[in-house]
Amino acid sequence: MSKNPRLTRRGSSTRLDRKIFGVSPQKQNSTYAKFDLQEPPLNLAMQSGAGAISRVSHFGIEVDSTDEMLRWQKRLTEQGLVKLVESDTKCCFARQDKVWFSDPDGNAWEVFYVREQLPVAEAPACCG
Repeated sequence: MSKNPRLTRRGSSTRLDRKIFGVSPQKQNSTYAKFDLQEPPLNLAMQSGAGAISRVSHFGIEVDSTDEMLRWQKRLTEQGLVKLVESDTKCCFARQDKVWFSDPDGNAWEVFYVREQLPVAEAPACCG
């Protein structure tokens, strides 16, 4: 996955991303930072900007196991970033475990593990 949001607080976002991912940006200057991650597979480039700032419902990082979910939850909790933990919740047409946090521009992020896919008719379309 590749994301390139325009942010008002690129410096704060870079510091937050160091905490979240546990690594420094691969490239960085006063207006740009790029994290090219192997785990999770993510190319995240951020630019400082004025005017139109990136806004989305939320960003998500899907993990492959309950153990990986627990590792993310532990790391984000240790960093003081967790806003909400959801266990065995039905959302987005799936039964999931989630940990939510926000970036400095107010964008919501979830780290989630899908326990089971649900039929579209049986699950609410929620999220964010």
